Amino acid sequence: MYIPTINFQLLLESIPFVLSGLPFTLGIACFAFIMGNIVGIGLMVLGFFAPKWGRSLIRLYLSFFRGVPGLVLLFLLYFALPYRLSALQASCICFTLTSSAFIGEIYRGSVQGVSHGQWDAASALGLSRKTILLKIILPQAFRISVPALGNVAMDLLKSTSLAAMITVPEIFQKAKIVGGREFDYLTMYILVALIYWGLCVGIGQIQAVIEKKLQPFAS
Repeated sequence: MYIPTINFQLLLESIPFVLSGLPFTLGIACFAFIMGNIVGIGLMVLGFFAPKWGRSLIRLYLSFFRGVPGLVLLFLLYFALPYRLSALQASCICFTLTSSAFIGEIYRGSVQGVSHGQWDAASALGLSRKTILLKIILPQAFRISVPALGNVAMDLLKSTSLAAMITVPEIFQKAKIVGGREFDYLTMYILVALIYWGLCVGIGQIQAVIEKKLQPFAS
């Protein structure tokens, strides 16, 4: 009976090569998270001011990109478009679209979580609905949304491993190369799991620092 074992020497020796894919992993994740926030906030704001047909389109966008698996969307962008995107471009666009849908819903829920009295008080001062939303409500909604945004950032980071399916040389792709060369995927997958775990712990620490800094402004 075959009993899988971990080759600790191979694991240690492979760390530099696998980590050489880290710039791609972090680059895709950071780009998609930043752009996802921009698009998500834009969708949330439009949802407040768009006509009924516009809100229907926004709901369709959110439903589609929350419902389609990331790998399917990645393949569609890379293989099915008439214009051929590079693997890196397809990955960045894919994860931006999927993250923006989740982030848009997070901000919408956070805005609704702000006390309606804030709207009433600002309206009594003669402020426009747009000013109230952008200058008063949205900053408070951001504080509420930090934990959920942290989860999105972690999921986004882990999802970048899908980019290996279209040959982006990120850490999972690098691990697959070593695993195939040494016929030892188990050791490499464990190494990748540890790396992703460490990165997610780092995101959790950043989230904790942000929450602590925003705590004095808690209502």
